[in-house]
Amino acid sequence: MIAYIILIVVVAVLLVGIGGTMLLRPRGMHGVRRGRAKELDLTGPMPRASDDTRSGGTGTATAPHPTTQPTTPVQRPAERLVLEKPPPSAGRMTKLRARLARSQSGFGSALLGLLSRDRLDDETWDEIEEVLITADMGVTPARQITSDLRTRVKVEGARTPDEVRAMLRGELLAQVETEASRALRTQRHEGRPAVVLVVGVNGTGKTTTCGKLARSLVGDGESVVLGAADTFRAAAADQLQTWGERVGAQTIRSYKDQADPASVAFDAVSAGIEQEADVVLIDTAGRLHTKNDLMDELGKVKRVIEKRTAVDEVLLVLDATTGQNGLRQARVFAEVVDVTGIVLTKLDGTAKGGIVIAVQRELGVPVKLVGLGEGPDDLAPFDPVTFVDAILGE
Repeated sequence: MIAYIILIVVVAVLLVGIGGTMLLRPRGMHGVRRGRAKELDLTGPMPRASDDTRSGGTGTATAPHPTTQPTTPVQRPAERLVLEKPPPSAGRMTKLRARLARSQSGFGSALLGLLSRDRLDDETWDEIEEVLITADMGVTPARQITSDLRTRVKVEGARTPDEVRAMLRGELLAQVETEASRALRTQRHEGRPAVVLVVGVNGTGKTTTCGKLARSLVGDGESVVLGAADTFRAAAADQLQTWGERVGAQTIRSYKDQADPASVAFDAVSAGIEQEADVVLIDTAGRLHTKNDLMDELGKVKRVIEKRTAVDEVLLVLDATTGQNGLRQARVFAEVVDVTGIVLTKLDGTAKGGIVIAVQRELGVPVKLVGLGEGPDDLAPFDPVTFVDAILGE
């Protein structure tokens, strides 16, 4: 009996031992280890450090499992930059004429109303002269137009509405027209690109004008290199580069604070020559025309460029709404860098059309471009006939 009990105990112990061993053994392909491998995703790309860690921040990178082997990351297709196709510059001012007419209608309507009076006495002629002066035309041109109109009225006698309009149109055109060419010298010549230097005071829309001009030139089929030589305003280079990227124009810039603008301009010209570009546009820092040291540095930029090649155009950007104050700025810039053309921005706003006549008369250089809106393609070559007709509402 005792022997029988001992036999039962031994069998029970053996059965318990065998069951424990089976519970501790791996369970094949679908066991714990397979599940662990899936949790770590050993077949995928290596875990990457966080953006903060890679940029020197304080983030913590996730360390890979010690048994994980490096794998080739999944290659994603590169994002393609869709370039914009700007329209050509030809005909832009005609398309924007209605916008110009709205801003200048008061000026033209006042003149036509005065000239259409039944009796033109001395008081009326004084009013006509005053309207011309308040249109930012300047005293001398206003008096000359008034005198010429007065003479024509006496000689020709009859003054129907159509005759008055034709008379005024002729006088305004005579003042707006100039013998100097309004064509922009932006074509490649003598085996080198044309170089255009864009200058002006702060707030006139200089960098934006440079970007819009690049669009216009690309729309005309020219290849453009941009030089971000405005190194004093932090956002200027970024702004210009964005304009360039939209149309496929390379921007030469410096990422160093307060970099030498002359060096950036020189590098941009060198890049344009090496790439056989058609034109290099150099955006310069906005200057206060009353600061001699800043104006001297602008002259340095031009001199450094000329060590590499000639400067073909110096475009002075003026805010048309500043009126006669813009003329004082223009005089100083013209003395430093030999301005070859004027860009009048914001001519669609509260600006008076007479500024076109005043600035051309003051500097002896033509208005070549006008800004007639805030859109990317609202920069247009200046056309005197379209401009005068817009003033008169024709």
